[in-house]
Amino acid sequence: MRISEPAPAKLNLALQVRGKMPDGRHALETVFAFCTDGDRVEGELADDVTLEVVGPFADGLSGDNLVLTAANALREAARVGQGASLRLIKNLPVASGIGGGSADAAAALRLLTRLWEIDPGHATAVAPALGADVPACLLSLSARGEGAGDKLALIDDPGIANTPVLLVNPLQQLSTGAVFARWDGIDRGPLGDWRAGRNNLEAPARSLVPAIGDILDWLVAQPGAIFTRMSGSGATCFALFADEPARDAAATACPGQWWHLATILR
Repeated sequence: MRISEPAPAKLNLALQVRGKMPDGRHALETVFAFCTDGDRVEGELADDVTLEVVGPFADGLSGDNLVLTAANALREAARVGQGASLRLIKNLPVASGIGGGSADAAAALRLLTRLWEIDPGHATAVAPALGADVPACLLSLSARGEGAGDKLALIDDPGIANTPVLLVNPLQQLSTGAVFARWDGIDRGPLGDWRAGRNNLEAPARSLVPAIGDILDWLVAQPGAIFTRMSGSGATCFALFADEPARDAAATACPGQWWHLATILR
């Protein structure tokens, strides 16, 4: 029997880079939120672990996909003798700051936990080694992240849940490593309320992809937009809207050279 699992798009409502940790990773403070839409992972039992990638952004992925890495790591950790035939439906742009690869890996962990009927603790255990955002994507719930973003505390904020949101991307891939390499190294203090926060990676991301600035300016100008920001290391930007009609009007007006997704925060 084939089952499926959503891989919701991840947004950073705020992202503060504080410095570097002893292991070389950057120390962050962030607020994660997740959309109701994104990629999707399907799977059924098989003798070995295999992956097929389909969808509008399938061509942007290499064969060495994080979904396969996650599946094999979980299989080994839980000592599972079965495999799985997996299919990733890639609806989100690649290398776009909305957690696509991490969300896909997390969805695979949740799906395989169900398919193989194993303890969910195995997925929780293997998630951190797969990437800093994978633990948050495994939860796919609004949370505050510290450390490398993998030390999580769930939050219940009425300003997040069920809020209409429009995601816009210039269809230019942006390397996370390249953006962090251009961070100015200045610790601007702890992250308070996400509404008053910032994304410290916006400036270096804009220096690499100037279209980010164009998108942010466009989003700010849309009627009904109440909050705009770049997500993660870019290049996807987003706006929260007062209501769905305002969001939908902005989606209709979005310039054709940009990818966009009208959705809702979980």
